[in-house]
Amino acid sequence: MRMVVAVVGKPRDAALALAIHEYETRAARYWPLDVKEVREESGRSLSPQEVRDREGERLLAALSDAAYIVLCDVSGTTMTSEAFAQWLQRRREQAKDIAFIIGGAHGIGTPAQQRASMRLSLAPWTLPHEIARLVLVEQLYRAGTIVRREPYHK
Repeated sequence: MRMVVAVVGKPRDAALALAIHEYETRAARYWPLDVKEVREESGRSLSPQEVRDREGERLLAALSDAAYIVLCDVSGTTMTSEAFAQWLQRRREQAKDIAFIIGGAHGIGTPAQQRASMRLSLAPWTLPHEIARLVLVEQLYRAGTIVRREPYHK
C-alpha cells in the first residue's frame, strides 16, 4: 500500500515549501509516501471551470486506476486526528493505494470529484491549496505517531 499526495503546483513561498517538505519527510517514515505535483493551468484565457477540469485531469492521470481516491474538500467528512489514524490503519490493512488529491486555486473539476471514493475535510474553512497540503502531510505524520503510540501526538 502506498499513499499518494497529488497536488496542483509547487509551493511559491520558500518557508512554506520548507515546512511542507519537512512534514512529507516525517510522514514518509510511517507510510510509503509518494508526492505528485502537477502543473497549474494558466487561467488567462480560460474560465475557472476549464482550469478546474484541466488540472483535475492532470491529477487523475498521475494516479493509478486502482487507487482509493480521497478528495480534500471543505464539504467532506471531518475526523479527529485519532479517528484519521485509525482510518488510515484500516485502509493500510486492505493493501490498496490511497491517493489524496488537492485541487488548485480554483478548486477541482467535476470528473475528479466524481472519481473520488471519499471527501475529507481538513478544516471547516476554505484553505489555500498550499496550506491544505501542509495540513494534510502534518496529519499523515501525526497519524503515524498515533498508530505507533509515539509521543508527538498530545
